[in-house]
Amino acid sequence: MILTNILVAILIGLIAGWLAGEIYKGSGFGLLGNIVVGLIGALIGSFVANLLGIYVGDSIIWNIVISTIGALLLLALVNIIRKPATT
Repeated sequence: MILTNILVAILIGLIAGWLAGEIYKGSGFGLLGNIVVGLIGALIGSFVANLLGIYVGDSIIWNIVISTIGALLLLALVNIIRKPATT
């Protein structure tokens, strides 16, 4: 059962990372990078959803949505950090 949960988490991370890369153009990190962005995005999205009192339960679709939102927040943060300061 644990292996199944890990595979589902990786699949959700892959989908969320890919969606975030498509929405936030120019921020793709390749397949492995998008999975990592999606997995970290899932953590960020879950944290923000909990702060807002949003409970998604076991719905895969809602988990993908929350993970994608978290991945978008992560990509925005990474782009702010990577963007050189202009004076």
